[in-house]
Amino acid sequence: MKSGHLDISIIIRIFGINTRAMTTKLTLTVEKTVIEKAKSYAKRTGRSLSELIEKYLESITNDEKNDTQISPKLRKIVGSVKLPKNFDEEKELRTYLEKKHL
Repeated sequence: MKSGHLDISIIIRIFGINTRAMTTKLTLTVEKTVIEKAKSYAKRTGRSLSELIEKYLESITNDEKNDTQISPKLRKIVGSVKLPKNFDEEKELRTYLEKKHL
């Protein structure tokens, strides 16, 4: 461990052709304060640090083919909101628009 850095191990899911999830252990060296902030953010959003990093890696590797479709600001927040399984986007939008315009 370097001064001010903390080694963390993260398990990343790798999906094969048969869609079975395989996991691989990854060790990263990251500034201690960055890890502390990330852990706090993960806890507040109800996700694990591994999940956050996995989603980030997915987003940057998928962005290569979708670069022209998604703005950089939107790319930064992809995966940061976790909606309930029963979330009804149409209903929420309708309710919002009704309140705004009626």
